[in-house]
Amino acid sequence: MTPDPSNRSNGRPPTLREIADQAGVHISTASRVLRQPEPADGWSDSALRVRQVAEELGYQPNLWAASLRTRKTTTIGVVMPRLTDVVVATMFQGIEEAATAAGYSVLLSSPPDDLDAQRKAVEFLVSRQVDGLMLSSIHLPGTDFVDSLPLRSLPILLLNRHIDQATSSPNSSLPFVSGDDRLGGYLAGKHLLDCGYRDLGVIAGPDHASTSRERVAGFRDALTEAGLELPPNRIVASEFEVQGGVDAAATLLSGNTRPDAVFTVSDTIAIGVLGVARDLGLSIPDDLALVGYNDIPVVSQLPVPLTTVRSPAHKIGATGLEHLLALIAGRNVESVKLPVELIVRASTRKLSAR
Repeated sequence: MTPDPSNRSNGRPPTLREIADQAGVHISTASRVLRQPEPADGWSDSALRVRQVAEELGYQPNLWAASLRTRKTTTIGVVMPRLTDVVVATMFQGIEEAATAAGYSVLLSSPPDDLDAQRKAVEFLVSRQVDGLMLSSIHLPGTDFVDSLPLRSLPILLLNRHIDQATSSPNSSLPFVSGDDRLGGYLAGKHLLDCGYRDLGVIAGPDHASTSRERVAGFRDALTEAGLELPPNRIVASEFEVQGGVDAAATLLSGNTRPDAVFTVSDTIAIGVLGVARDLGLSIPDDLALVGYNDIPVVSQLPVPLTTVRSPAHKIGATGLEHLLALIAGRNVESVKLPVELIVRASTRKLSAR
């Protein structure tokens, strides 16, 4: 079918009426086809005609007019600090791909990982009339922060981290999508114990992150199950970045005695530990076993490939977007912890094999 350009003035964008007439459908059908994503069972023949005519005539939807009519902008806001982190970037990729497939745009703000900066980012996105919000780096306990936000009835979902459920109020109790961090920490601890290590250390990340706390709690679960405790001098707080691992490892490994194995709550921390171990002349895993968390791509290619817990970062982002869209549609959603798995590589080995 060849559209007749004489039906409209030269240079003027085509109207829905012109597209509907040339496709041989009612104007409401043309409107519906051009504003919705492709159905799961594919486009019908009439829908394909509409889309072909629209493409050939150069039709562009008037999103501003549509938002005035529906009170929806088909835009979601995402507050996501630390976007240079591979895990965070992968989660955002999952969000954006799922949003595009659903016909939504993403308005991203990546402020510093502190409460004032995050609050300003939320205020900015709310002012842009997004249909819903996603926050990826909430600080524990989180309840006062959430209660202070100018959200009104705006749907909001937490990603990767969550607030302290024990202290949350009905207004601040928000659904979240994350990996099963407590299970991941347990798997790391159980693996080191099964290998025969007993003098264990932990580099725990920042205490304000639920990811850090739950991974450490899961690690403690494994030790408790084995009748062991984690001494206070064997756990060191840190930042998530490589330098955080360097600083914490300098404390944990440089004393008169050092642990035989270390669990870090992120792979980037583990990379910092590897640098300190090298400088101290320690061989991995002969002198020090090491387990990370997240399974970022680089750790399988290190000189000593890293044993780690794989967290489904892309799926966390995509699932979070799906749940936020459900909230926008007025449906209730439950919080979700997605499965994680232990990936065993050369940075750990059974003591009997050393």
